[in-house]
Amino acid sequence: MSRVLVVGSGASAVHFAWTLLDRGLTVEMVDVGRAMPEPVRPGDGFEELKHRLDDPVSYFLGREFEGVTYPGAAGEYYGFPPHKLVIFEGVSGWDVTPSGFAPLVSFARGGLAEAWTAGVFPFRDEELADFPFGWAELEERYARVAERIGVCGERDDLATHVPWHDHVAEPLPLDEHSSRLLVRYRARRNEFAAMGCVLGRSRIAVLSSDRGERQACGRLGRCLTGCPTGSLWVPSLGLRELEKRSGFRYRSGLRVTRLLLDDDRNARGVVAERIDGTGEEEIAAERVALGAGTLASSKIFLETWGALTGETPRLAGLMDNRQVLLPFVNLGMIPRAHDPATYQYHQLTFALDAPDPRDAVHGLVTTLKTASIHPIVQNLPVDLKTAIFVFRHLHAALGLVNVNFADRRSSRSWVALDANGRSGERPLRVHYEPPVGEGDRIRGTLTRFRRALRKLGCLVPPGMTHVRPMGSSVHYSGTLPMSGSDGDRFTTDGLGASRALGNLWFVDGTTFPFLPAKNLTFTLMANATRIADEAF
Repeated sequence: MSRVLVVGSGASAVHFAWTLLDRGLTVEMVDVGRAMPEPVRPGDGFEELKHRLDDPVSYFLGREFEGVTYPGAAGEYYGFPPHKLVIFEGVSGWDVTPSGFAPLVSFARGGLAEAWTAGVFPFRDEELADFPFGWAELEERYARVAERIGVCGERDDLATHVPWHDHVAEPLPLDEHSSRLLVRYRARRNEFAAMGCVLGRSRIAVLSSDRGERQACGRLGRCLTGCPTGSLWVPSLGLRELEKRSGFRYRSGLRVTRLLLDDDRNARGVVAERIDGTGEEEIAAERVALGAGTLASSKIFLETWGALTGETPRLAGLMDNRQVLLPFVNLGMIPRAHDPATYQYHQLTFALDAPDPRDAVHGLVTTLKTASIHPIVQNLPVDLKTAIFVFRHLHAALGLVNVNFADRRSSRSWVALDANGRSGERPLRVHYEPPVGEGDRIRGTLTRFRRALRKLGCLVPPGMTHVRPMGSSVHYSGTLPMSGSDGDRFTTDGLGASRALGNLWFVDGTTFPFLPAKNLTFTLMANATRIADEAF
């Protein structure tokens, strides 16, 4: 059997390994692999949990109140629950020097997608124009991934922007707020069409019926704190399935720092540092696939290239989705009581057309019922008692549109090893410059969204819009892009094979030459499956 070493355990790495095992290959996966805490009282709903935990304050807010987003805060609207912060814990020796970018990396078992919101958004042909393949090459892979992870949704108007594929189950019940929005939209569909706007059901990686050990969504209201029943798919669930299979070995506690090369510049394994501080070890392999995430995979490549050549190149083309948070109030929901027993993440998605289809904008509509403090409330110019009164009476009416913008590769945005670093492993420099005219584009797009929300009977409070810093969406990509046969050494071929080093494949976002205004995780999984199918 041919043996492949996979670095990382995120969404793309898991599905790459999954496909290799299906093809009869042997896979060894190397990862830091910090585990998430086991869910507490998995049968309890959100409200029950607050009353039944011995120390609910520490669980929901943190021992140092690190999970609190305070009223009047100038930063992000939402914080992560304290027990989810392990996803973003760093490791010794891995440092970042950012400028114009707020990078996040993960050394958790399952990677950054352990914190995703389960949005399943396949790229359409127009969005794949810069890729060396199209919808025809991905459609079956999207369906295969959907069958593995469990996806639910509905074929509606949104299918013009989010192509339909097989193995999509019946959707979850809509919460009342989202249902009212969708009913209003369908009653005025022609008016929205004239605006170049559609609204439809989000496709999500959540079970609407039981599947093996995983239970259907029980609407416990605990999506934010972590699904306790395995209904919402995360990569660690996929890794658990891989560990049951022969031919697969998972090795945690190891951080890969560089590749082992032979005299012909072919990868023959990796050098990994033990995170317990006991040194490093070499792991041999016939072929190596980097699926550690765009920043981590780029750093491993740069460390290897620097040790080989003495060069410190920049890998240009770093991309991420700019996100803008647009709070709103659904006036028809003001007298209603909020119901925490619903799916908490986005259930609806807007899509706005653009002259260039690649510039279409997407907005995820979230009606978070169990948020501790909502963005509208935290900025009210009133005292705490009044703010709590307003919150309680507006809770069911509050919503948020997370507006996503596409991004293109640019030489002005890049990653590189810090040339000013001292001896030993150097920090990764991450630099981003927004595209020219971004401010005008954001303003014009938000005007369209406000108009759409007014048609749905919603009010957008003035001064509440929040432009998130680049890096916040964690949709990083583009540093070693797939390209045609004329690509330079810091690109890959159409199957993710490095042009600089032999026996090396990139199976994560490093290879994407364009980033639509969508969560890229589903396409990462489908593309990794495609590479495993065709290159191995």
